[in-house]
Amino acid sequence: MPDTSIRRVHARRVWDSRGRPTVEVEITTGNGAMGRAIAPAGASMGSGEAVDRRDGGSAFGGLDVQDALRAIRTEIAPAVAGMDAADQAGVDGRLIQLDGTPNKSRLGGNATIAVSMAAAHATAAAHDMPLWRWLAGSAADGPVVMPLPEIQIFGGGAHADARVDLQDFMVVCPGAASFAQALDWTAEVYRAAGALMAADGRRQGVADEGGWWPVFADNEEAIATLARAIEKAGFQPGEEVAIALDVAASQFGRDGAYRLRLDERDYGRDEWAERVAGWVDRHPIVSVEDPMGEDDPAGMAAVTAAIGDRALVVGDDFLVTSAQRIQTAAADRACNAALIKPNQAGTLTETKAAFDAARAAGMRTIVSARSGETEDVTVVHLAVGWQADQLKVGSFARSERMAKWNEALRIEEALGERARFRAARIFPRTG
Repeated sequence: MPDTSIRRVHARRVWDSRGRPTVEVEITTGNGAMGRAIAPAGASMGSGEAVDRRDGGSAFGGLDVQDALRAIRTEIAPAVAGMDAADQAGVDGRLIQLDGTPNKSRLGGNATIAVSMAAAHATAAAHDMPLWRWLAGSAADGPVVMPLPEIQIFGGGAHADARVDLQDFMVVCPGAASFAQALDWTAEVYRAAGALMAADGRRQGVADEGGWWPVFADNEEAIATLARAIEKAGFQPGEEVAIALDVAASQFGRDGAYRLRLDERDYGRDEWAERVAGWVDRHPIVSVEDPMGEDDPAGMAAVTAAIGDRALVVGDDFLVTSAQRIQTAAADRACNAALIKPNQAGTLTETKAAFDAARAAGMRTIVSARSGETEDVTVVHLAVGWQADQLKVGSFARSERMAKWNEALRIEEALGERARFRAARIFPRTG
């Protein structure tokens, strides 16, 4: 067996897709293998997720990470030195204990997740295998299910200066036969959507995650335009290519009241739940993420009941990659799918616990990147190694997004005949 003891931990400041500082960590093992990982950062964030440690002050708008780097160098590195990187639970347990807060606010969730992911990469490298294979264990010897890509076409909400209220207008391809074909189809839809906006004189660049910048009169116009783009690209809406929404309702809702800027009106909890369910009825929508605010579990249960088996209801800010919150939501029937974001939890062990809780509850699982991303491809390997239902990393543009789609293509190609793709089974409407 290779020597996977942690010999060296090195931290540096690098830059994310918004030109903001973030944390990169390299871990070297006793046999000389090295693993590297970079912490992402979100724009719309749940109040219960792990907290990035930022410096404040005037430099880089207060977003520098020198304090997080210092924490890694002076506290984390000495604490994990000599530990077995292959003992992910042990390393992560040390990080959790060392931080001592419920939300990683002392050392910083950006510090802990970078160290945690780097340990996993170092272990896989020490065993001379890709990370997904190390994570999959013996399951990697049989058929491996590739996740369905969920890809933004129009960006909105916090990803686009709130030009529209909803955050992400995405597509999924339940009719595709492979991951590669799903990307092919999405590329055509993305191009068709841009052409429609150009024809109307409304193409004005791209949002944070690479989706087209939203220039619409109201939220439903964006949904309808996306359905038009699917048709223009030559696909049957709802069967071959369908729509997935990230409402991110915490951005405009509080205490069961929802204020939509484009609609110029307020909605109560029940009225808003009916509004979202109405979109599902009128359009080829198979998934709705965070349709109600994170502080509104009654609203989440109401919209889940209203939508029934017509679409997935996904929890993101509502669940913040917390096993306990997922278990509670499942018991309350507040949603039927969970978004899994490693930096929301702060360590891979806690992330996997949330993933496993969702699976145990019968929820669909979506491994997700963040709006502030880098070339790091860890989430792709998590999605494949853990056999997640879907992978969400933003749009079909910008290199920090394409790096992840391209990595999944390589994995599918390497799997060859062992790769499986079961996209149609994920959604109630198409399964």
